[in-house]
Amino acid sequence: MSVELVPIGFNNIVAMNRVLAILNPDSQPVRRLIQEGRKHERVVDATFGRRARAVLLLDSGHLVLAAVQPQTIAGRLDPHRGTDHG
Repeated sequence: MSVELVPIGFNNIVAMNRVLAILNPDSQPVRRLIQEGRKHERVVDATFGRRARAVLLLDSGHLVLAAVQPQTIAGRLDPHRGTDHG
């Protein structure tokens, strides 16, 4: 099984086979999820002090905060996304 590594900003990389969802942190349910994750030390902040623009939910229950948009991460995952292959 190959592992696809995808950059999430500031030289941070995540294994996409471990990602269950890429979420927008602006909704109240996701904010609560982050708050609960911080209580249980399951949040990895990869924003380098910037505003979190994406939250990656991992299969281990950890949350990774990224400073790039969810669409950007998804686009890096599939470089052919949005192109017509006929």
